[in-house]
Amino acid sequence: MEDPRDQDCKLEMTPMIDVVFLLLIFFMCTLRFKTLEGKLAAYLPKDVGGNVTPSKLGEDVEIRLRVVREGRRLDVRGEPYAGAGRWIYDDTRELEYRVGPWKTTRLGDLERRLAELHALDVDRASKIDASDGIVYGDVARVLDAALGAGFRAIEFVGAPPSR
Repeated sequence: MEDPRDQDCKLEMTPMIDVVFLLLIFFMCTLRFKTLEGKLAAYLPKDVGGNVTPSKLGEDVEIRLRVVREGRRLDVRGEPYAGAGRWIYDDTRELEYRVGPWKTTRLGDLERRLAELHALDVDRASKIDASDGIVYGDVARVLDAALGAGFRAIEFVGAPPSR
């Protein structure tokens, strides 16, 4: 009698390949793409570049941001910034928000002013113009205020052309 350990053992690959293809087809058919959570609904500037479009008839609400007092930089734990890694500003940072001749340093006042302007003309668009020293968090807070006031067409003003 022959010893079973001496016999060759063969694996049939065809059923395994069939199962892999069936699983692949199953996952491809049931896949659903997730929408982006951090997507900002905004438009890039239209007055810069080769594709220049004419401006709209109505006057846009232009929100300008400017740093009044820089504030101290802190690391993400709240300790003084040592020059490496990510950083945030402390509560001494002060910004100026300007809408036409009207200006304030409080974000709550800006939200109320934007709500007033949007109530006058609901089809009006807005633009956010950030000067030097403004960080993304500052722009995101102004964007939230504009969206909260009801503006849906929000554009960002690009950098002025270099001379």
